[in-house]
Amino acid sequence: MELADLVPTGGALMGKWLPRHLHPFARGVYSPRLAMRSPKLFLCSLFLILACGTSQDVEPGGMDGGTEVPDAGPSPVDDVLYLGRFDDSDPDAVRFSWSGSGFAVRFRGTGARATFRGGRSFTVVVDGDAQPDPFQVSDVAGEAYDLASNLPDGEHTIEVYRRTEASNGPTVVVGVEVDGEPLSVPRPTRQLEIVGDSWSTGQGVESSNEVCDSSAQNHFVTWGAIAARAVDAELSTVAWAGKSIVREPMLPLYDRVIGTEDGSTGTIRTADAVFVSLGANDFVAGELPTEFVPAYVSLLEQIRLQHPDALIACIWPQLPDPSETALARSAIDAAIAERAAAGDAQVTGADLELDELVDLACDNYHPGPETHALMADKTIEFLSAELGW
Repeated sequence: MELADLVPTGGALMGKWLPRHLHPFARGVYSPRLAMRSPKLFLCSLFLILACGTSQDVEPGGMDGGTEVPDAGPSPVDDVLYLGRFDDSDPDAVRFSWSGSGFAVRFRGTGARATFRGGRSFTVVVDGDAQPDPFQVSDVAGEAYDLASNLPDGEHTIEVYRRTEASNGPTVVVGVEVDGEPLSVPRPTRQLEIVGDSWSTGQGVESSNEVCDSSAQNHFVTWGAIAARAVDAELSTVAWAGKSIVREPMLPLYDRVIGTEDGSTGTIRTADAVFVSLGANDFVAGELPTEFVPAYVSLLEQIRLQHPDALIACIWPQLPDPSETALARSAIDAAIAERAAAGDAQVTGADLELDELVDLACDNYHPGPETHALMADKTIEFLSAELGW
């Protein structure tokens, strides 16, 4: 059969070509009189109309053509905003480990999910509201989890923050996708870093007993995290329970992107301000090690290399014994003076001491939620006075 013997169709047969002698509307072929004389031809033509009208080859947009409608299925997100220190050297995955590190995604749609490798605990924030229950990821590799679903169709921002500290190993994010249209997430212009111990990781903050395990840990409600949100700053917390200046020194871990991996590298954003909250774990029998001041100076030097223009604020620890608090303050002031003598005028002391620790969590030593909130207020006041934040 030649092309001239085929007739293009329209309407319900859009995009179909039929033999001219079977086309129901070809000139000189179809007429009521002919149909009456040829019932077989009429029935055959009607069959072709119905068959072609239900063909899967009809273009999106309807039988009459129109604009193609995009698939409304899940969309992978390339523009995920990772927060804190992270390693993205693997093109197929991003790793992070420090307390409070995580990611944010913004989209127009109804939900989002992420695929992880390895189990950890997170706080998920949906449109500014922290979800009350921990978001648990199992040890099953490559499993996808709904971060939020069945949201009202519209613009949403979902943030995911690590509750637990670096000693538990890294988090690996394989991919993030949304039910809708991915949108870019603006990065905060202010950068804040905290170098500390268990008071900065949120150890035991949600404990109802004397057990200080990871299930009671929640960095999201710590003094640093609360303060950072209040001043619209991105926070990077480099903290580990039990760490100190001398006895369990933080210095060897400070430059790591992945806390458990010596020499690990990746993204460390330059901070505008750094709080150092260490020293409480150095006391033994009411005394500090003799090498405390030089070791503190070495840490300050390392922080300065990482953050050339940052204000470095050394927090005087609040200890149960007032004499220990005074001794720690004197030693930290000596380290600050040494840095000033070396030409670093951007190192100062920070007094976050409270009149009373209104609530204590596990072991009757670590602060509870109310105490963290009061410490955050002091931190916000300090940043306002020193930096105008």
